[in-house]
Amino acid sequence: MEASIVDLRYKMKGILKSLERNEDVKIYYHNTWVGTIVPKQQKPTKKRVKEHPFFGMHADEKESVEEHMERLRGGRYP
Repeated sequence: MEASIVDLRYKMKGILKSLERNEDVKIYYHNTWVGTIVPKQQKPTKKRVKEHPFFGMHADEKESVEEHMERLRGGRYP
């Protein structure tokens, strides 16, 4: 659905119904697209941290987390 700023004010009921139908609402201001209202997810996904694709991506490195962070932060002077 597409809506203008005026539609947000006067046709909010229709916009909310569109969101209930899981439709994205594009917002326009002076015929310029400024953003999108996205409906919330109906069913939250419950994933474990270990199932995330980035989990353990640096497991083969020999450097500890503390050493790595200290190296990244560095000292105040070189």
